Amino acid sequence: MKAVMLDWATMGPDLDISELRALLPELELFDDTENEQIAERIAGAQIVLGNKVLISESLFAGAPEMRFIGLTATGTDNVDLDAARRHGVAVANIRAYCSQSVAEHVFACMLQFAHSIGPYSNDVRAGEWQRADVFCLLTHPIVELSAVTLGIVGYGELGKSVARIAEAFNMDVIVAARPGTDGVPEGRVAMDELLVRSDVISLHCPLNAATRGFFGQAEFRAMKSSAVLINTARGGLVDSAALAEALHQGEIAAAAVDVLPSEPPVDGDPLLDYKGDNLLLTPHIAWGTLTARQNAIDELTANIAAFLSGESRNRVD
Repeated sequence: MKAVMLDWATMGPDLDISELRALLPELELFDDTENEQIAERIAGAQIVLGNKVLISESLFAGAPEMRFIGLTATGTDNVDLDAARRHGVAVANIRAYCSQSVAEHVFACMLQFAHSIGPYSNDVRAGEWQRADVFCLLTHPIVELSAVTLGIVGYGELGKSVARIAEAFNMDVIVAARPGTDGVPEGRVAMDELLVRSDVISLHCPLNAATRGFFGQAEFRAMKSSAVLINTARGGLVDSAALAEALHQGEIAAAAVDVLPSEPPVDGDPLLDYKGDNLLLTPHIAWGTLTARQNAIDELTANIAAFLSGESRNRVD
């Protein structure tokens, strides 16, 4: 059975794929596949695997042998699911494989800001501690997380994982009502209230018509000037220019951003040009621990095994 993986480089070089190879002996790995190469590479393949490669409607007609698309991600926006149904192609994603990795990244950023780790380290390197009159320096704020209200936007698997860790820190956790819906369910708060109350806001919602660009100038002005925004979800949730301006003007205290609207950001982004120390910008790595990436491959393998056995597992079509 011919099988291809179209963007293996997105998974990293250090994974154990022996079980996947045993299941698909003829699997061919391509580190990267440009749009114009997809049709040629999936031709004759029964199983197509990928992470971010776009499988558009036009490709299905030219690949009549294709029977299964396996994704190494939860998001399915890069596959035309309607076309897959019409052509009888099963599509499966993976779920809950990187929850711990993302949650740990969120708290790494949160603690960096709360305890002023970077500024204090810089002070020591600059000789400030050596010149101090007392045994310690207390020249930057240090805030216990137990004194922090955490606002979570998006309360799926990832949002709940962050909330569980927050509870261990004795943080006050509030959860926003789902963006784009009417009313405020029990146990949630309105978005306007979350903006005003939160010391830290962590985004974990999907990118759709209701959420695209929904963190912009008005939202930053509504937040506390001492607040921190953390985005490990999708870059398109946040207006980059508005965030850069809010950081520069002190409308919010800091931000940690792991995602941008276009990745890699070959055409630039306002946040790439921002020079302030109150921005942590990382290259979409929150999900990327070795454990999480191995989980992804193991989940992918289980999905393929289920399909070959005539079972349905993590099907989204």
